[in-house]
Amino acid sequence: MAKMKVFVADAIAKEGVAEFSRFPELDLVVKTGLPPAELAAALGDAAGLVVRSATQASRQVIEAGKALKVIGRAGAGVDNIDVAAATERRILVLNTPGGNAEAAAELAVGLMFALAREIPRADASMKAGTWEKKGFSGSELLGKTLGLVGIGNVGGAVARMARGLGMTVVAFDPDAKPDKAAALGVRLTALDEVLASADFLSVHAPKTDETRNLLDAKAFAQMKTGAFVVNCARGGIVVEKDLAAALDAGKVRGAGVDVYEKEPPVDWALAKHPKVIATPHLGATTGEAQVNVSVMIARQIGAYLTRGEVINAVNAVT
Repeated sequence: MAKMKVFVADAIAKEGVAEFSRFPELDLVVKTGLPPAELAAALGDAAGLVVRSATQASRQVIEAGKALKVIGRAGAGVDNIDVAAATERRILVLNTPGGNAEAAAELAVGLMFALAREIPRADASMKAGTWEKKGFSGSELLGKTLGLVGIGNVGGAVARMARGLGMTVVAFDPDAKPDKAAALGVRLTALDEVLASADFLSVHAPKTDETRNLLDAKAFAQMKTGAFVVNCARGGIVVEKDLAAALDAGKVRGAGVDVYEKEPPVDWALAKHPKVIATPHLGATTGEAQVNVSVMIARQIGAYLTRGEVINAVNAVT
């Protein structure tokens, strides 16, 4: 019996490659960094496609994969996969929720600390050979209110960490179950109240039609003057020009930004803003997280192609 080909378009951890080898029915082909047209041509008779965040599994790519049965995202967000096109072709889309949640949560909390204590600016002053001890007056996280937009895997981990730091946590998440929020020590409420009460606002929602441009000028106007904003979720949820304007006006004291409308940014104004700590979409970029999501997606694709077992499906196919 011929083996089923699984095409890996973005680099995965060696542990993930080893996990695929546990399925003798599969033949793994690893070719990373291909432009869309080359990827479409290379898919051939592949039954599976693995991507991370770099490769766009567009309609063009999906339609070129005539034998595709499953697309696996080694990570949580699937905005780089045309899920509708996959569903039309009865191709299952899988992701790995929770595999990189701790990594993304730790980055968000790290950015909160860095903003509150002006760590990057203080470091830069020391490297410039200046001693500006009196120029840096920070804030403590203890006793502050953290507002969360989304308490899924990442948001829930941030809530747990924040509670451990002595913060009060409120959240807006229409899909959250009250018992989960209660277990986390989080009070669910409306977005308007989260915005009005937060000393720190951290975004952990998926990018959907409902969340696109959710945090705009109107939202920032509702916040406390001097609050901090952190976005380690997805670009396009925060309106970048509106956040920059809120920073310029002093409404928002500082922002930690890991994700952007376009990546790399076309307009670098927000990333270069003096009140912004900017990172290049590093939320899931830890060795541990990459091993987790690589092994998870290998197991899930292997289970589906060899046994028909569905784990962490994003869509429904019949």
